Amino acid sequence: MSTPLQKEATALWLIKNTKLTFKQISDFCKLHILEIEKLADGDNPKIIQPLNPIDSGELLEETIKNSEEDENLDLIYNESESFINLQKHNTINNKYKSKYKKEHKPEAILWLIENYPSITDYEISKLLSTTPITIKSIKNKSHWNYKNLTPKNPINLELCTEENLRKIINKHQSANKDSTQQTQSID
Repeated sequence: MSTPLQKEATALWLIKNTKLTFKQISDFCKLHILEIEKLADGDNPKIIQPLNPIDSGELLEETIKNSEEDENLDLIYNESESFINLQKHNTINNKYKSKYKKEHKPEAILWLIENYPSITDYEISKLLSTTPITIKSIKNKSHWNYKNLTPKNPINLELCTEENLRKIINKHQSANKDSTQQTQSID
């Protein structure tokens, strides 16, 4: 079963805009129920922008309504044919990026570094069509505009597709699981 790419942002939106139980939100977003309670209380040190899962196509409005009426129903990730076709249709042409998008690449790089530190410079460079020099300058905080950068999701900035980012994230998650299993077997 798939999960939202931005788990905390999606959970925050669901908390603020629905009558779903914390358990339903926790199960859908694959977050611990204490994390959901923490988000609801506003005790999270990170500033998180709520993300509407209906707009992103991850949930259908009728699914939310049905789950609100029956708290024993789980939220089901939208994997309909039309949603998958929409994702494929919204692929981004990497050959041309507008000036606006180019200006926001450093913010996308910062977001990737903060949220997924195991992603390599090469993968970031390939995903966002940027240079290794820019990535290194952001990592070591010597980028000319570092103080003014705010981390922003590259998908929202239309710098990459969700599918391409998911591939990289899943690759690193499976690599982390493999290394953990090897460490446990050595012990």
